[in-house]
Formats: sequence, structure tokens, C-alpha cells
Amino acid sequence: MTRMLHRARAVGFTAALSVFAACASTAQTPVLVETDRQITEDWTGKIADPPSPDPRVGLAAGATDAGEAIWNLRLVSNTPSQEPFAGVTNSDLAFLGDYAIQGNYNGFQVWDISNPAAPTLRKGYFCPASQSDVSVYRNLLFVSGEGLGGRLDCGGEGVADPVSPDRLRGIRIFDISDLDNPVNVGNVQTCRGSHTHSLLVDPDDSENVYIYVSGSSRVRSPEELPGCSDASPEEDPNTALFRIEVIRVPLAHPEQAAIVSSPRIFDDLEAPPRHGEAPADIAAQEEALAQARAAGAFIVEIQGADRPLPSRFVDPMLDSVVVARGGSGAPTAADSAALREAMPGIIAQMFGGGGGGGPTGPTQCHDITLYPEIGLAGGACGGYGLLLDISDPTQPRRIAAVADSNFSYWHSATFNNDGTQILFSDEWGGGGGPKCRASDPKEWGADAIFTIDGENLTFHSYYKLPAAQTPQENCVAHNGSLIPIPGRDVMVQGWYQGGISIFDWTDPAHPIEIAYHDRGPVDAERLASGGSWSVYWYNGLIVNSEISRGLDIFELTPSYWITQNEIDAALSVRLEHLNVQGQPKFEWPATFSLARAYLDQLVRSNGMDTGRILEVRRALAAAEAQSGAARSESLRRLAGELQADSADAADGRKVGMLARAVANLAGR
Repeated sequence: MTRMLHRARAVGFTAALSVFAACASTAQTPVLVETDRQITEDWTGKIADPPSPDPRVGLAAGATDAGEAIWNLRLVSNTPSQEPFAGVTNSDLAFLGDYAIQGNYNGFQVWDISNPAAPTLRKGYFCPASQSDVSVYRNLLFVSGEGLGGRLDCGGEGVADPVSPDRLRGIRIFDISDLDNPVNVGNVQTCRGSHTHSLLVDPDDSENVYIYVSGSSRVRSPEELPGCSDASPEEDPNTALFRIEVIRVPLAHPEQAAIVSSPRIFDDLEAPPRHGEAPADIAAQEEALAQARAAGAFIVEIQGADRPLPSRFVDPMLDSVVVARGGSGAPTAADSAALREAMPGIIAQMFGGGGGGGPTGPTQCHDITLYPEIGLAGGACGGYGLLLDISDPTQPRRIAAVADSNFSYWHSATFNNDGTQILFSDEWGGGGGPKCRASDPKEWGADAIFTIDGENLTFHSYYKLPAAQTPQENCVAHNGSLIPIPGRDVMVQGWYQGGISIFDWTDPAHPIEIAYHDRGPVDAERLASGGSWSVYWYNGLIVNSEISRGLDIFELTPSYWITQNEIDAALSVRLEHLNVQGQPKFEWPATFSLARAYLDQLVRSNGMDTGRILEVRRALAAAEAQSGAARSESLRRLAGELQADSADAADGRKVGMLARAVANLAGR
């Protein structure tokens, strides 16, 4: 039914524009009408349907030579990571001027992307920590550290002691005035470290920026950082659980950055509803559980199911038990028994339920997307999606919370440009599991789309990558951003080894994929980590942080779903910097491409009479050929006519947007 609908739309779109064409074309690449080049395009041959069968299914595996499938995009370049970052997980992205800054578990890489066909590494900075989430503003770079091995001196030897003054868990601050020589000018330590962070540039505060810290690891010892407590709120009202941290950074003195508040945005949230596991996962987990029990591993209950704990999780805790009793050397059987007794409480604190009593809501957020232009933030917080009022940057206030039994782990959030809709992603499986198999429910590991009505969130639909992936590919919804196509909500999103998907969610009840790129598995025989960690639009480019394969750069190509006029209008939006979790509001300058983009959308939606669209195209072409007062007068007259047209048009709102775009052209 969906394919039939797309075909019907395509036929209607082509028929509507064919009246303008001097002749028909069967090519799938649009060609301009020779007799009227400035008025319209001949869209004959433009296809709405994606290729069938889907070429993403069955791609050949390979670390560097995997099969590829691409639709409505062009891969401009792929640049592998260099030593000492090669073979180490690439993470998130931030942008400044001509540079893309790519986090890596060994530090960060600064790529010059001024020539997107051949990016060059301006600076690689070795400073190990997980996840090295990055944000940038002017001359300052902020980097997250959460793992136990991160060092204040950026050394690569790690931190062996369970309590150490050398450990960094929190935010590193670098002065990058000289990109070739970043200087660590400050660090802000937090009790749970920084898994991710979000940078808030408050439009009412020119002297400071604010960092919202999301720490999802266990609470560190108060012997390492005084004031840290992992007790329940009933036992200790100052517990490090059930809160986020807000850091104020004075721009003139970043070394004075400090935590200024620890808002408890999770108060009174109950344990959220949850779904079970997919049949394929249940079978694999039962086998792993049997093997773990036979080996004497630690088994704990997490979200209602028994799970074996990996040694990388258990070993540091055993070391802490040894130190706590004043011992040394290897842990004893008594140490192991003590940890087994304490483990249920530790797990409860990490996954909900801060100590005694039954399970509760989340104790932390994974990601918080700040949208300061509208005074709101979206918190993706484990078991809940939150809407926050951030009009006071230091005191965010929860105004709405939603839960969903189809969601496993609320991971990230994206607002549409006008702030009327919000999309939350579900990182079911934590990014390490294959959750896009043909047998996996379409509602699991997907995006959930809501409209915002004051302090209410209303659910409309899910969007999930539509191409089935193999059991050898980690795949689930992850990080993405809006693409500034005017009048529409279009997003590019990473799905780990599911690749990248571009989809339109202007209609929140009917999101639809309109472009993609995918590679085959990293390994044909086993599940190996790889794929798109995050993919963002920045100044006309689509930049992808590929976990194991480096840095990809793409460009949009014209199609039924995104016309050249829409691409040109998006290209007119220029940013000085971009941190996607500090979401900017897109503003489009007055251009003829903007007006023609709205006309293309009216043709696609049958939102305006076909003959009238032809007249408007001719009027725009005639005005563009004029200059000075004559051009302004022609455009003002056309804008007034269009405003009158909006009253009777099928899509009066879009015609009104076109009228305003033409009026702005007249005043340019």
C-alpha cells in the first residue's frame, strides 16, 4: 500500500509539471526545459519509490571493502582515522568554521573539511577517555570523560588504583585558539563522570556558556571526589543519583568553570513500562547465561532478567573491595562474596531504584538536547522522554514526561525547527546489539515522534530504518540532526551498521525515508562494532562519524523528494559552529531558490493550482531578470497576489510562506 501511495504521488507530481514541458524525458535525472530554462524543470522520470528489492539487504562484508548501497545521496569522501586513533572507536562530532572535530576513545581529531573531497587532519590530540563526546564554542572545546581509565594528564597508561587523584571523570576544557596546540585550561570533575554533555549558549548571557552533564556510570568514591554519595534519596538528600549537573563556564576565564546546580529533574517518576526481548535475543542470552554460570561469573537481575556481568565491569569493583578492607593483591573469595551481596543495590542505582524500595524512574539522562531559542530541552533519560523548561539555564524544570513500553532506552532527542514536534530515539541494546533484523519488531529500537502542545507531548508514530540488517551488524537508532530544507522537517540519522537514513517527518503520523547510505557488515562471521555513531548536516555537507571506518562526507542529490531548489535553499543556511545537542534555529536568507523551493513543495503536495504555479514561476523568472526598483516592485506585487491566493489554496499555509519569501526578496 505504501509503495502504491508513493507511485500515485509520483505520477501526480510528474503530470502536474508535464504541462510545462516542451517534450517528455524518460531519464531519472531531471533536465531543464530548453524553451523556458528559468521557469521550471521537467520532472518526467523522477521516481518516488526507493529501489526494489532494497539493495541494502545482503551487502558483502568487509572492514574497508564492504559492499555499499546509496540512494539520493553522493558519497564525496571517506577518510580513515590515523594513528593513534585507527582501530579505536570514533564517537561524536562538533563543527567550527571549516573544521569537523571528531571524538575518539583515544582523544579527538580536528579535520579540515574545506575541501570535502579530500579532508585533511589538522590536529590529532591523544587524550584517552570514553566517550570523548565533544562540543565547541569560539575558542573553547569541551570533551566528556566517563571511564575509569581517563587521566588528568591525558596519559595512555590508564589508572590502576580504584581511588586515585590522577583520574578524570567529567569535562575537560581546551583552549583551541591555536588549533595546532590545544591547551587544557580546566577540568570539572563530577561524581558519575560525563557520558555525554550538551552546550547551552544562552541568548541572554554573553559572558558564560553552560554545560549540562549526563553521567550514566556508577558513583565514584567520596575518597576520590568529596561529596559523592550513591545512597538513596531517603538516606542522603545530596545523593549523586537522580540528578544532572549544570556547569557554568565564564568565557573570559574558562579555568573558573564549576558546577552551579544539580537539578533533580527525575523526582516522583515511577518505574517505566518495558518490553521483553526478541526471541533471537532470548535464545542467545540463555546460552550466554549458562556459560557464565558454569564459569562462576557474576549474575545479576537487570530490568527483570538475569544477566552475566562482563569482567571489565566486575574487576574494578573487586579491586575497590580489596582497598576498602585495607588489603592488597588479588581479591579473595571473601571479597567476591561481599561484592556479590552488594551487587543488587549497585545495579539498582544504575538502572533505577536508588537503594532501598522498589524500582523507580531513571537516575540519569543519556542525552539532553537544548534548544535555547525556544527555551526548551528534550531529555532522553533511560526510561523516559522529558520536556524541560530551560528559560533559567541553571534551573531546568521538568514540564512533561512520557514513557512507552515499546522503548527500551531513551537515548537522544531532536526538535523540529519551529519547536512544535520532538523526536526521541531508542537505543535498544545499547548500540552493541543487532536490533534491525527482519524478525525484530518495527516499534523497538526506533524513533518516537510527538507533537508539543504547551506542556503536553502527544505521540503520533514510530520511525525505524526500513532495511533489515544481519545478526553480524550492531544496529539501532542513534544520533542525527535536521537538514535545513525550508517548510519541511527532514532529518539525517545514524543507525550504527544500519548506515544512515534521511527521512521526512513533517507529517508526524507518517514519516517516510527519502535517502540512505549503507555498507555491509564489518565482519561476515561475527558481530563486530562499526557503523554510523553520528551523522549531521553542516553548511551543505552531511558528515558521518563512522565508528571503525573513519570520516564520511556526503552531499544530497536532486530527487523527487528533495529538489535542487530545496537543496540550494538549504545551502543558503550558514553556521559559524554547530553542536547538535545545542540545537540552533535555522533562518533562511531571502533568495530566489527559497521561493522556488516552496513552489516545488506546492507541486509535490498539489497545494496550489498547477496553472497558477506556472504563472508564479514565470513571474519570479521575470523579476530575477530585472534589477533595482523594477525588481522590487515586481516582487512586491507578486507577494501581494500570493497572499491573496493563500485564502483559497489547498495548502494555504505554504502559499503564505511563499508570499513572505517573495516579500522578503522585494525588500532585499
